[in-house]
Amino acid sequence: MAEGKQDDHLELLGVSASVPEHVVHRGFAAETVVLNLNTGRYHGLNPIAGRMLQALDQLGAVGEAAAQIATEYEQPLEAVQRDLCALCADLHERGLIELDNPPA
Repeated sequence: MAEGKQDDHLELLGVSASVPEHVVHRGFAAETVVLNLNTGRYHGLNPIAGRMLQALDQLGAVGEAAAQIATEYEQPLEAVQRDLCALCADLHERGLIELDNPPA
């Protein structure tokens, strides 16, 4: 994703994300498989994106999840925030997470 496009999603840092009941996910060594039970569609996430989804599911707050991931992976917070916000936008678009009061 282009740098400017990722930055467009930084407003998501202030929202909460949740995995709806109709979405299940399971982590494996090489990927996390996410299934939308309403559509029957499977989605694959690389291990880092899978860990980000897990952190969102556990913590809820996008900003808190970014801080935890940055600490775990010893990466700059700003880079993790950009990546996590872009992932949230993508997962929301696919109906795999719900965002509490997403920006317009």
